[in-house]
Amino acid sequence: MLKKEDNDRLTQTGPGTPLGRLMRSYWQPVALVSEMPSDRPVKAVRIMGEDLVLFKRPDGWGLVSRFCAHRGVDLSYGRLEDGGLRCLYHGWLYDGEGRCVEQPAEPEHSQFLHKVRISSYPCVERNGLVFAYLGAGDPPPFPHYDCFTAPEQYTFAFKGLWECNWLQGLEGGIDPSHVSFLHRFIQEDPRDVYGQQFSEEVAGTGQKLSKLVGDHFRPDIEVETVDHGLRVFAIRQLTEHLRHVRVTNLMFPNAFVVPFGNSKVFTQWHVPIDDEHHYWYMIFYDFAEPTDQETLLQQRLEGVSLPDYRPLRNRSNNWGFDAREQQELTYTGMGLDINVHDQWAVESMGPIQDRTLERLGVSDRAVTANRRLLLRALDTFAAGGPLPSHPVSEEEAAALVGPYAVDLVTDHDGWEQRWLASEAERRAASPWHRATVESEEPVDA
Repeated sequence: MLKKEDNDRLTQTGPGTPLGRLMRSYWQPVALVSEMPSDRPVKAVRIMGEDLVLFKRPDGWGLVSRFCAHRGVDLSYGRLEDGGLRCLYHGWLYDGEGRCVEQPAEPEHSQFLHKVRISSYPCVERNGLVFAYLGAGDPPPFPHYDCFTAPEQYTFAFKGLWECNWLQGLEGGIDPSHVSFLHRFIQEDPRDVYGQQFSEEVAGTGQKLSKLVGDHFRPDIEVETVDHGLRVFAIRQLTEHLRHVRVTNLMFPNAFVVPFGNSKVFTQWHVPIDDEHHYWYMIFYDFAEPTDQETLLQQRLEGVSLPDYRPLRNRSNNWGFDAREQQELTYTGMGLDINVHDQWAVESMGPIQDRTLERLGVSDRAVTANRRLLLRALDTFAAGGPLPSHPVSEEEAAALVGPYAVDLVTDHDGWEQRWLASEAERRAASPWHRATVESEEPVDA
């Protein structure tokens, strides 16, 4: 359990809060490129309690305060002109840096416009997501993680709205033991859809992952601190001689990286809208084959309502719970989409989980390790010290690769070496990774 003051420190991200300042010092996803209207690429954005407007510029993206400095009018309705946004009320024009460059109603000789500037933040597009840096000073260079370096045709990006605090979503993603129950099937897993993580057959077992982890529900969990945050091992003893090893990662401060079948991986960020709502953003990447982005997009859009990407199964309809289905097919009774299972788990805790009441066990090692890491980082950041996964130079950024995430079955002895060798083999066989593997750090660095 946590003390109330620590729970507050780890969940409050508004402007001026300790965690808000820390998270703003990292690049954060703010929108899908695919959600920006093609005829008028302007969209209101709310992140960590701050209201902004994102818009397309000739040379990239602009992100500025949502409200005009003149009379507070909503700039998300503004006219997209001359690489900036023009307020509809009196015609004030703002450029991508938030500078007011025109005030048509003011005298021609007026210099007033040079005194007016609204908040603005640098933006970068990476594999279907627009990232923004909302912190002080110059933004850090992007790490050379796979989600950023994979060619776009091998990736797919999406998002979803969850109505709870960001930390609940993140902790669900770094908890290896829940998959044995939450994503279990009463009968055979019927899914055979490209992109369904737990319907993939685990190489060497003849079983889908959902059955394998369901049958072996007491994994040994090991956690190690690494440069990108945490590496988490879930080790399941299958027979006297065989183990299933699943390697996942915390990518500090608010993302995780997990294997998605035998050749696929995804990185998922949990980004606060405010303290009681957040978006998850995902970059899925395939080491072996280009992705069918259009098919994947249509599959995911079937489960959400636009424009907010709220799941159709949600608290208002009990996440689609069906008692007969729970008896006969799925452990949850909430359909086949594992995103809905995870969504129910973290939303059912309430808008902000009261961690003073919980009781954690040995199987919660990753969750407790992450909380300790966050609390230490808050103290370090306040003292001006270095942070995990936060390069200050291009050389440091180039050293942050992976993170490595695998699912494999291996001999009882020597699994520590085998998972690294498996990861190296996958990368060496990847059409797109061959071009860069020689310039990366060794897999076991």
